[in-house]
Amino acid sequence: MLSGGVIRLLVSEAEVNNITIRFLDRKTGEPTVGKTRPETLLRQLTTKKGQVYSLQQGRRDVETVLTMGIMEDVSIVPQHAGDTGKVDLTMNVVERVTGGFSAGGGISGSGMTGGLLSGLIGSFAYSHRNVFGHNQKLNISLERGQHDSSFKINYTDPWIEGDDKRTSRLITVQNSRSSGTLVHGMSPGSNNTPDSRTPVSSDGVVTIGRQIASVDYSRPLRPKWSGTGGISFQRAGPLQRDENGQIKIADMYGAPLTFSGKAYDDMLLAKLETMYADSGEHGSSMLVFNMEQGLPVLPEWLFFNRLNIRARHEMRIGLAHCIASFSGGKVIGDLAPHEAFAIGGTNSVRGYEEGAVGSGRSCAVSSVEISVPMNRAQQRRTHRLFEPCNSKKSQGAGTGQHHIHYSQGSMQQFGPVEGAIFGDYGTDFGSGQTVPGDPAGARNKPGNGYGYGAGIRVDSPLGPLRLEYALNNQGLRRFHFGVGYHN
Repeated sequence: MLSGGVIRLLVSEAEVNNITIRFLDRKTGEPTVGKTRPETLLRQLTTKKGQVYSLQQGRRDVETVLTMGIMEDVSIVPQHAGDTGKVDLTMNVVERVTGGFSAGGGISGSGMTGGLLSGLIGSFAYSHRNVFGHNQKLNISLERGQHDSSFKINYTDPWIEGDDKRTSRLITVQNSRSSGTLVHGMSPGSNNTPDSRTPVSSDGVVTIGRQIASVDYSRPLRPKWSGTGGISFQRAGPLQRDENGQIKIADMYGAPLTFSGKAYDDMLLAKLETMYADSGEHGSSMLVFNMEQGLPVLPEWLFFNRLNIRARHEMRIGLAHCIASFSGGKVIGDLAPHEAFAIGGTNSVRGYEEGAVGSGRSCAVSSVEISVPMNRAQQRRTHRLFEPCNSKKSQGAGTGQHHIHYSQGSMQQFGPVEGAIFGDYGTDFGSGQTVPGDPAGARNKPGNGYGYGAGIRVDSPLGPLRLEYALNNQGLRRFHFGVGYHN
């Protein structure tokens, strides 16, 4: 407005009048009927009716909906709500394919220290990302390796309806088998023959079967903190049979494989976990505290308390990426020997075979690692925050307006190959002999040790691929291959 040579600008903040969800066809971009319930999307938004419209808040809402994993494309289109001075918001969404089958292969977390094929696994899975249109997830998976296998059904509700604390629920049913040789296998190293106890059997193969049914609830506690509580029932025991067809309940040195002395142990567990996670431009931190309490509802069920703690801190100093990590645990009460803490190996103390340092009721493992890039690779991604509304996926919004659209900014990073040096230390605090049957003592495991070495990291869709060469305090040398960061 121009009056007396003075320009007056009248500025008013637009209030949100209404928010609607519009589903668009993946191929044509035309409006269609969606499978997702609109209220499932609306409750994810921080923008509400009656609030002042914020472009920044709208952008965060777009990213929040995308992180649900059920949308391929999301945009918010503001329009004037007549002459009211308010705005109507339309969220355009393109749904992803909700479910399907998949198959693949990979490498287990323990790596390939047991041989070329020992760490390879194959998998087959069916997943549905949006059960009943409520963003609930169903996953049925089968994994099979040379020694390990797992059949698992997971049903996840990321946000329980009617809950204002963003509580999620996870229901799991699992039947698995895994190697028990970390605790009950043959003595590590061909030159480390036990001299305190004569093997009663030459068969060092031990496989533990486990059936689990559990329900877990998780929710944010405060910024950077989250908590999980739940209950589970487990039945675990050896699967090997003797020549008479009976389950073997003792290992090759005569030590028991179960606490109860039967073919299996039953456990009803109450679980509690608290996690802190923080990240920034120059580093990140993580702290996890976990407690499991065995509830002896029946006299033969195990009664114990297991505590675990994990901590990790990462920071960048110039080009160097520095990582310090710690893990520890303790079991008080009934302990099935195969549940003892195994120390040593690719994700523990490198330079040792898997479980070769010790296995006890208590443990602590610490690690320090420094890595630097060995080459430079540049990844460019287009940055598009605003887009004309007459684009294909936003037709009908009104020509000339602009809307908020998900995008990723351009970035430049080092990678994917890094060189690293590391040092690890682990100890069982002398608790190996308190495990029923003292399996660590029968195998002359030292109970503590350290290793150090160097390796390379290659970035991949599975996570960092690690090839490492390590020496331990006994003068032995060993190659390790693993996937993901060292625990």
